[in-house]
Amino acid sequence: MPSPLYLTAAVAVSAGVTWGLRALPFAVLTPLRRSAVLRYLACQMPTGIMLILALYTLRAVRPAWSAAVPAVLALAVAVGLHLKTRNAVISVLGATAVHVVLSTLWQT
Repeated sequence: MPSPLYLTAAVAVSAGVTWGLRALPFAVLTPLRRSAVLRYLACQMPTGIMLILALYTLRAVRPAWSAAVPAVLALAVAVGLHLKTRNAVISVLGATAVHVVLSTLWQT
């Protein structure tokens, strides 16, 4: 059986490591909050991520017009919803719903 001193030391070391690992992100984020690069990325990343998702979705579309109809209409819905609402969540959910329905019902 380990001694009480050993158990106390083990608990103290575990608590110190846990506290340090939980405090580290806050210590690192404090200087980053003033960063111009981080502010720029915060503004531009949502657009970049949406572009990557759109291109990834459209990569599998076959060049035939009949196969592209659901994707093209869903893309138009996404753009229209985003221009109307300026809400990415509504745009993505609306376009996804349109794409799923059209892909299910549209026979190629």
